[in-house]
Amino acid sequence: MSRAMQCQSCLPWVQLRRSLSRSRGPQAVHVCAASVPGTTGSCFLRRILGTKSISLPRGYVGHQGGSGENSAQPSSSRHGQSQLRNVASSGAIKKHQKSLSAWFSHQPNEERQFGPSFSLDAVHVDPVIRESSLEEILKPSPDLTIQEQLQQRCRQVISLHNLFDVDACGRQVKTVVLYGTVGTGKSTLIKKMVVDWCHGRLPRFELVIPFSCEDLSHSHAPISLRRLVTKKYQHLRDVVPVLGTSNLKVLFILNGLERLNLDFRLAGTELCCDPNEPVPPSAIVVNLLRKYLLPEASIIVTTRPSAVRRIPAKYVGRYAEICGFSDTNLQKLYFHLRLSQPSCGGEGSRDGSSAEQENLVEMLSRNLERHNQITAACFLPSYCWLVCTTLHFLYFTRTVPPSQTLTGIYTSFLRLNFSGEVLDSTDPTNISMMKYVAKTVGKLAYQGVMSRKTCFSEEDLQQCFEVEMKTESELNLLEVFRSDVFRFFLSPCVQPGKEHTFVFTIPAMQEYLAALYVVLGEKKTLAQRVGKELSEVIGRVSEDVAVVLNIISKVLPLRFLPVLFNLLKIFPRYFSRLSGKERDAIAHTMAEELFKEEDYYNDDVLDQINSSILGVEGPLRHPDEAPDDEVFELFPIFMGGILSRRNRAILEQLGCSIKNLAAFEIAKAMKKTVIRKSHKGLPPSELMDYLFFLHEFQNERFTAEAVRSLRTISLASVKMTPLKCSVLASVMSTTCHEVEELNLTSCNLDSSSLRTLFPVLLRCKALHLQLNSLGSDACKEIRDLLLHDKCVVSSLRLANNPVGEQGAQFLAEALAGNRSLTHLSLLHTGLGDRGAEAIAQHLGHNQHLQELNLGYNSLTDTAALRVVEVAKQHKALDKVHLYFNDISEDGKRALHSLRMDRDGVRALVFLTAGTDVSDYWCHILNVVQRNLPFWDRDRVRQHLALLLQDLESSRSQSANPWRKAKFLRVESEVKKMLGKLQDGTL
Repeated sequence: MSRAMQCQSCLPWVQLRRSLSRSRGPQAVHVCAASVPGTTGSCFLRRILGTKSISLPRGYVGHQGGSGENSAQPSSSRHGQSQLRNVASSGAIKKHQKSLSAWFSHQPNEERQFGPSFSLDAVHVDPVIRESSLEEILKPSPDLTIQEQLQQRCRQVISLHNLFDVDACGRQVKTVVLYGTVGTGKSTLIKKMVVDWCHGRLPRFELVIPFSCEDLSHSHAPISLRRLVTKKYQHLRDVVPVLGTSNLKVLFILNGLERLNLDFRLAGTELCCDPNEPVPPSAIVVNLLRKYLLPEASIIVTTRPSAVRRIPAKYVGRYAEICGFSDTNLQKLYFHLRLSQPSCGGEGSRDGSSAEQENLVEMLSRNLERHNQITAACFLPSYCWLVCTTLHFLYFTRTVPPSQTLTGIYTSFLRLNFSGEVLDSTDPTNISMMKYVAKTVGKLAYQGVMSRKTCFSEEDLQQCFEVEMKTESELNLLEVFRSDVFRFFLSPCVQPGKEHTFVFTIPAMQEYLAALYVVLGEKKTLAQRVGKELSEVIGRVSEDVAVVLNIISKVLPLRFLPVLFNLLKIFPRYFSRLSGKERDAIAHTMAEELFKEEDYYNDDVLDQINSSILGVEGPLRHPDEAPDDEVFELFPIFMGGILSRRNRAILEQLGCSIKNLAAFEIAKAMKKTVIRKSHKGLPPSELMDYLFFLHEFQNERFTAEAVRSLRTISLASVKMTPLKCSVLASVMSTTCHEVEELNLTSCNLDSSSLRTLFPVLLRCKALHLQLNSLGSDACKEIRDLLLHDKCVVSSLRLANNPVGEQGAQFLAEALAGNRSLTHLSLLHTGLGDRGAEAIAQHLGHNQHLQELNLGYNSLTDTAALRVVEVAKQHKALDKVHLYFNDISEDGKRALHSLRMDRDGVRALVFLTAGTDVSDYWCHILNVVQRNLPFWDRDRVRQHLALLLQDLESSRSQSANPWRKAKFLRVESEVKKMLGKLQDGTL
């Protein structure tokens, strides 16, 4: 039966869930942590296993392997033993082991890029391996939900080191086929096997020879097996002559068999038993698997499920399926080992980082226990890597170099898992797996984003995958995709009542693939697709046609020939204009999605990602409660990130080409849409998303033009993590313009945040840092800021921060040397008399300060009068706020006696000014009302009562009816505020 016929007769989409149930339950865990020396090595061996690994074990602790070395082995002859001793004494195999260990210790770029916690010296957790059979591969398994799969115990579990044990019939296994879908960890397990052998933990074999089937597929020239081995591993020159002539226990590893087109028919591949006879590499593989060449050698083959049937069952001793982390305990262990590494927290306080790491692990474990969608996602070890990498990016990023973007993490993640693989090596189109995913799964993702849905029915899948299937080749590709790749991107929904729908395994992956679908230009009408194809054809032949027409026109003077030629050239030009409009449409889509008003008051995207991984603490939603609307704010950000030069280069390796000209034209079109729309005021969370978009875009000229228009930046109440601070600093560094106002009120800032933002703060005229728990360490940073010769800060608000006496000392030093500050608010900062005294001592050296707020700081008469005496002599300072301090009646009378025209300063202490109402009574009451949620209510009530007494006393002393009316009005406002305080409504 042809593969197309098989695809047409295959089961419905929903039965793809059934294959998930083949392997569930706990498994013995192997943890690797010891270090092993290694040196640099060959690029070829890095290709043997590709770049798909999650982590590479460097040592081994607590192995629970099998006792395969005790199984029956044929006795060797005296001659063979002698040869083997000679080989061993030469040290060739030891050199080979050392080289393999060094080569396999190399990390992929992605591992080195995303933090020290993901180094190859980290730990490794083995996924579940289940013994299978060809019948089970071809026959669908019972339909189970993800939750049932995770709770069901896995049967026939086998460890990596027991794969070559005797089978159920007592026969010695010589050939093992190890298969699994994309992302289950096939390459990582093979790396573990090789490293275990290099360090003596696989005594069953005396020699291991790994081959990359991808590498073999690129060579068609005849070569002998012995020449092939020495070509790849020169240290084995002395070992190769005894291959096939001694009882040397050899293991051949054939990684990625799906890359090879093997023909086991005698008419297609002739028999060959001579290791010295040159034959094509595919013929060597076929004869090794036939056991016609080196029949005593053991072979392990890794492949995707679709290629398992390429090897006839009679040549296979054992089938084994890699089932990933089908037990949540394995997932928890992986996260604990990854996130608890001492180096995970990066620079900074080790104790603080350690506590944060433990908190992350705890929150993640609780989310896994709820059997949320993340539990189904982490069924694949590769997604566990993505989760850890994303958390490292969110929590432990202190600076953001261009290589570290969220889009870069997802693009690199796809390169780790697909690395330019073709979907089906037997298909003549050789379409890359990622290109096929972008065209099909990307279409599904885009339709979901546009309709704001995340759950997809069978009908949705059929419309995206099957509606345009017309040829046998297309049906074959669909069959391969369904068996090998489908589970990597889509999995059954775990929400009650939605078990028969599919969701994207990682929610953000839907937005990434939708963005890729749009940027690649796959979102075209039929007319656009036909027009593009015709334009390319006409463009290719236009030059040849020109030559022919020129010759004909000289022989036959026909005037219509030049006209015909010009008509042929019109169509490509016209289509290029249509392509330009397509670029405008992409930019317009990006702008519309980036500035959707219905998303204005959601959390910023970084907080949304954090919640999707760690969950939301609190009671679970009732099943009958209406769900929130789906939010897709990452979609436009990923569109911008994919257009960055680095991500385009990686996508090019995956077969998804985005030309420089296309990226340039989209960026040009974005200036008309994105930058114009950003001019209108954005809420803080939306502004943070916009800044993050600019960071992801990685276009310095575009970012500079966009940032130059931002004169006022308000990020109030946005939790400014180290990553967000770094993003803000990075984006603002593209220009050097002054910022009129930067509002960072209630942003969870600390001293390290101020250090990161230092270059930005220097350029801000008005700086709002209220409600940030900034203590003395932060005040030291602020002192350095204010003393910097490029500082332009004129207004600084530090209200409701625990500045304290030591912090006041730092700020006083800053006042003495600063030349730009005119307004300083230290309202409710815990200064006390000593802090105020420190301010007063240095205030005389300042020549520019115009207003100083020391309200609600527990100042007594001595400190308050000391500050006022210094203020009298200050040539610019004309206003000092001293309300809500512990000032006595004598102090009040002394402060009341101040006159602006005589003393040059006004002290705002009470709501009265002698026998009249103070001009600033409304300002004082507004300050109280704004800050009441952060102040001690009992103390506020006491101060308001004192203000009320002062108002009543001043009213009784005044004979002017107009003034009495003003007093009564202010008294009513104070009484109203006191009433609300007592009722708890304020």
